[in-house]
Amino acid sequence: MSDIIQLLPDSVANQIAAGEVIQRPASVIKELVENAIDADAKHIQVLVTDAGKTSIQVIDDGKGMSETDARLAFERHATSKIRAAADLFALHTMGFRGEALASIAAVAHVELKTRLASEELGTKITIAGCKVEEQEAISCSVGSNFSVRNLFFNLPARRKFLKANSTELSNILAEFERIALVHPDVAFSLYSNESELINFPVSSIRQRIISAFGKKLNQYLLNVDVDTSLIKITGYITKPESARKKGANQYLFVNGRYMRHGYFHKAVMEAYNQLIPAGDQISYFLYFQVDPANIDVNIHPTKTEIKFENEQAIWQIISAAVKESLGKFNAVPTIDFDTADMPDIPSFEQNNDFVQPQVHYNSDFNPFKSFPGESSSSSSRTQYERASVVDDWQKLYGESGRPSKMNTMDLPDEPLDEPNETSIPTETIQAASSLYTQSATVETSSRYLQLKGRFILTSVKSGLMLIDQHRAHVRVLFDRYLNQITQKKGNSQGMLFPEILQIPASEVAVLDSINEELTSLGFDISNLGGGSYGINAIPDGIEGLNPVELIQNMIHTALEKGCDVREEVQSLLAQTMAKSSAIVYGQVLTTAEMSNLIDSLFACQFPNYTPDGKIVLHTIKEDEIDKIFK
Repeated sequence: MSDIIQLLPDSVANQIAAGEVIQRPASVIKELVENAIDADAKHIQVLVTDAGKTSIQVIDDGKGMSETDARLAFERHATSKIRAAADLFALHTMGFRGEALASIAAVAHVELKTRLASEELGTKITIAGCKVEEQEAISCSVGSNFSVRNLFFNLPARRKFLKANSTELSNILAEFERIALVHPDVAFSLYSNESELINFPVSSIRQRIISAFGKKLNQYLLNVDVDTSLIKITGYITKPESARKKGANQYLFVNGRYMRHGYFHKAVMEAYNQLIPAGDQISYFLYFQVDPANIDVNIHPTKTEIKFENEQAIWQIISAAVKESLGKFNAVPTIDFDTADMPDIPSFEQNNDFVQPQVHYNSDFNPFKSFPGESSSSSSRTQYERASVVDDWQKLYGESGRPSKMNTMDLPDEPLDEPNETSIPTETIQAASSLYTQSATVETSSRYLQLKGRFILTSVKSGLMLIDQHRAHVRVLFDRYLNQITQKKGNSQGMLFPEILQIPASEVAVLDSINEELTSLGFDISNLGGGSYGINAIPDGIEGLNPVELIQNMIHTALEKGCDVREEVQSLLAQTMAKSSAIVYGQVLTTAEMSNLIDSLFACQFPNYTPDGKIVLHTIKEDEIDKIFK
């Protein structure tokens, strides 16, 4: 039998590694920017064209590389960070495996210009598909300048699976923000198609957070600072009143590296138990300092998942630190005894004689006889009127117990004469009673019946139909809003005082991509610059909703789904609007409102299900009802 095992060529091995490390343009930027930080750069500039599909350029003012290092850096597993296996457990830098540049060079055209501060000339290297095409000495600035063009040019299948430019640009901005948040001592700037999107000067961590996510967040930030022998935690959490359903900014960093850790996320949210509504999220920015020997960052190619040695103990420390910050800054309601209006409590003295408090009351007071403070004339008159009502009530009613006059409240100012003993004829009472009974019968035998403010019950030929009122309204509104978007016939209602929408740079591209659909719905949004937008008009019929939260939900829904097809984006926006505008559970509906809702529901093309596939109505067959009572 012939030998069948052989070594892969370097070009193939690098493409396999690229599939793990380089997933999209954002991955290229992450690796190149982290390398620039490791090179002690103080200013990093990123320029992208067509969301990185056409070109990515990363310029830094770091140490730079020599001619030999520049050539060797593109070899697989070439690194300046590790010399022995033990170095893996004492890492203080971002990159260390030496796969990034080799992976990038395997799937793109790469050009590097770099120079050391001690050298007069720098080095230029051009590589395409792991093949060095050119290397020469040039004049360039100190630091490194990487240019990556035509990403996945030799892997058409990978390039085909890249998302729309708006989605890829959002991923780039999100990755860029993660790095910028943990390095406030470095100035960052990012340009997309020659337009500046991000410009972060050197600042403190708090100011960097505000620059990334808006000034409005500043009022909600609470400081966290705890230092133990196991871990040091610094950063910020937000007050409970800042909780939201979607779009919370949640960041965990360990030793200057962004990470995802669901277990530690639960520790933070546990501290907010019963402080925020169930299902809501809060923003937090927590920075961990841990002994590198107690963590393993080499369990995932992208290094975003990290294993901790003492996770349970750290969980307790995180929860306690968050609770301490909430209590320290009065985010948790407390009873305050140190108020200026608190009465003085006399101190106890042994020789003082204490007198029991006495209760004084007038035993002769009769509220039916007279009122204090009234004049004698008015007092006597009121006394007589009350006496005439209380003591002589028999005069107002006959022996039959029915009022002798139709209007018993119009009492005369003078003493009453003896009332007539006439009564309402029995035929009149019977006729009024019959009329009332007929009215009640019509009302109770209505076609629709509302059950517990949630379901509408109605009789059909096959049995009893139950309709979920909220889902039914969602179905109706979805079709209406989708038609407005596609036909561009949304009606706008101008706002007297425009609302201000503040969003981070990572969401700006998403808002721009759905702005046409928002306009079709009836929104009028103007760009104020710096991530601020003015909401000048809203669709007609949603006056009771918060337009800022509504648009934020639309942005986050589009960002989570990552839809690139325009029809899918339109459907998502219509669905979000419908869910936000639909009647809520517990809302009492009149018979006319129930009738109108059901008529509108059955006018829809698909009345049985909501846009996301949930059941709207269910019919209990007459046979099933009969079986219950057998």
